This record gives sequence, C-alpha cells and structure tokens, in this order.
Amino acid sequence: MSKHANIIGVSMVKFEKPGKNEPYEIMAAKAINGALKDAGISYSDVEQAYASYVYGDSTCGQTALYKVGMTGIPIINVNNNCSSGSTALFLARQAVESEAVDCVLAFGFEEMKPGALGENWADRTSPFQWMNDRFHQLNPEMPDGPFALKMFGAAGLEYLEKSGANPDIYGKVAVKSRRHAIHNPYSLFTKEMYLAEVMNAPAVYPGLTRFMACPPTCGAAAVIVCSEQFAKKHNINRTVKIIAQAMSTDKPDSHEDYMHLVGSGMTSRAAKQAYEMAGFGPEAIDVIELHDCFTPNEVITYEGLGLCGKGEAEKFINDGDNTYGGRFVINPSGGLMSKGHPLGATGLAQATELVWHLRGEAGDRQVEGARTALQHNLGLGGACVVTVYQKD
Repeated sequence: MSKHANIIGVSMVKFEKPGKNEPYEIMAAKAINGALKDAGISYSDVEQAYASYVYGDSTCGQTALYKVGMTGIPIINVNNNCSSGSTALFLARQAVESEAVDCVLAFGFEEMKPGALGENWADRTSPFQWMNDRFHQLNPEMPDGPFALKMFGAAGLEYLEKSGANPDIYGKVAVKSRRHAIHNPYSLFTKEMYLAEVMNAPAVYPGLTRFMACPPTCGAAAVIVCSEQFAKKHNINRTVKIIAQAMSTDKPDSHEDYMHLVGSGMTSRAAKQAYEMAGFGPEAIDVIELHDCFTPNEVITYEGLGLCGKGEAEKFINDGDNTYGGRFVINPSGGLMSKGHPLGATGLAQATELVWHLRGEAGDRQVEGARTALQHNLGLGGACVVTVYQKD
C-alpha cells in the first residue's frame, strides 16, 4: 500500500442488553454524529457510507444515516456475520486507497434479542449447513447445542485435548477481560470477577460456563476514513493510519478439525497477509483487540495471530503476556466478553478502542506509549479481517 488510508474520527455508544437499548437508527445516528464531531468535519464532506448489521431488513443503513442527513451519497449495506463491522471498514479503506473518494464513513449497529443466536430463514439452505454437517462428522458423540455455542465449545475442548492445557485457562482469560473492563465506561460489565466464580458458574456447554461466553448486546459504532490529501486540506493532525489490512475466507482446511471450523485457518492466513503488508510481525504490536466471542476463541486466536507458539497459550496466559506489563495488552476494552457483542458494530467498536489508545485518549486503561495496534474480527460462515494501525 503506497498510500495509506487515515482514520480521522471514531465514536461508539455504550452497549446495552436487549430491551434496554434505543432503536438501531438512533444508536447509529449518535455514533455517526460523534465520529463527525471527533473528526471536526460535517456530514456533507462524506462521499460514501458503508453500513454494517446482521439482524435487519435491507436498507436499514439508509434509515439510520437519514437521521444524520440526506445528501444523496452512495450507501452500501454490509452483512458478513460477526465480521460485518470490519468488512465495512475494509471496503471504506479500499475506496479511499483506490482514490475513488477522499472521505468515507463506516458505521455499524445491531439490535439483538436475548439468548443464543439463531437463524431467521428456515425455509432455505442455511449458510451454516456445511459447518453443521462437518461438526457431526468430526465426532458424532460431540454434544449438540445452539450453533455458535457448540462450535466454539467443541473447538475449546479440542484445543485442550491437543495442547494438554489446564481447562482453567478459559476462566483466566475471562478474569483478565473483566479486570480490563473496570476502566472502560463503554463496557456493559465493569465488575471484577474471580477465577472460582467463572469456573463454578453454570455450564452452557461441556467445558464452557456462562462467564466464558459474550452476552447478546445492542449498540453502534462509527469510523471515518479519509485520504492524506483530505486530512491536510482540513488541517486534521490526529490521524491514525491503516498500514495493513487483510480479509480471508474459508478454504478446504476449515474441514480439518473444530478449531479450523471456527476460523483458526482464516485467522492465520489473514494475519500472515497483514504482517507481510505491514513489513513486520507481531513483535512490533503494542495493543490488540481480538474477537473473543467465547474465551476459547481468544486462546485459539493467540496462536493464530502468532502471539505465541503452537500449544503455548497456557504459558502465555500464566506468564501474563496478554495483559498490562506483559508482551501484549489484549482487549484493554474488556473485549466482547465484557463490552458486549452487537454483531454489526463490533468491528468498528474495536477500531474505535484502538484509535483511542494510539492517540493516547483511552483514559485509565491507556496502553502507555502505544504506537502500533492490531485488530482481529471473525465471522463464521465465514470471514476474518485483520487490521494493523499505526500512530501518524
């Protein structure tokens, strides 16, 4: 990438439990207006918009953006499951780097229902059918359950079996995430938890307790991306550059085992591409927001991103290399586990958190001296986006 896209404005609303949220268009408009204010520009400066969400009819993006203004710009609705927000950012970045436009808005939102995720279209082929089929083929005795729960639960059991790690690593990750969230006013949960509390909570799947799974959440986030020329023209000097970004989808290796089924291969490929674009590896990263929809996925992702060697996640966790004072600060926001996971907003909320750290605006959870950040956002079905940011 010879010309990097710049992030000049970010914002999000505090995520809420279903039923306590405002309508999606109101949440989205608040996040968008916040990002515009943060950037110091007006909506009339925006030339394109990408709206990410999963649960909603077509053109919900227009309905949300019309609350901000009606300028006639192209508005593209994006649904890539849990990676929808990062996919919107991927498209916005491409639009700017291609020099098709100079200023683009990526925003995401979600109104979710209580309980486990379900499918809405039972009268046609499910996009998860091949995954369900493979789930049972790999081990017919593996317990069934709600789709995401059983997929990540089975992957977690498989990781323990292959690595020989203590099952309490999943609890330790949850404890770390809640400890980080204490200092995040945007987090749904801000109360510290202890390992015994996590491990002894009601089981939702073998090896997985309720505090190892992220909650259904409603919310919105927005990011404004522009060219270097646009930033200079508007005298914007608080920019954060997207220096590398890669999206991967499934390959035949996704059938290999449960960990690949939930995206470990996609993660490894996207990370490799992003590191090659950036010109450095994980050793240069200061702060990370990764997709911890279930704590086993955070553990599996450590290895997929190359933060530790294969089978070394337990040592990585026990040595404190995933928190302040260690090699990396991972999910300083509290992650999806604590902050919440409104699907279409998640990737853009991750980006917002990382921009705050690179600007030095993250308050009591600030990662001191952070100059380079990495984001990992995963959607089953599937897509994985890995993004590397750098302070200008």
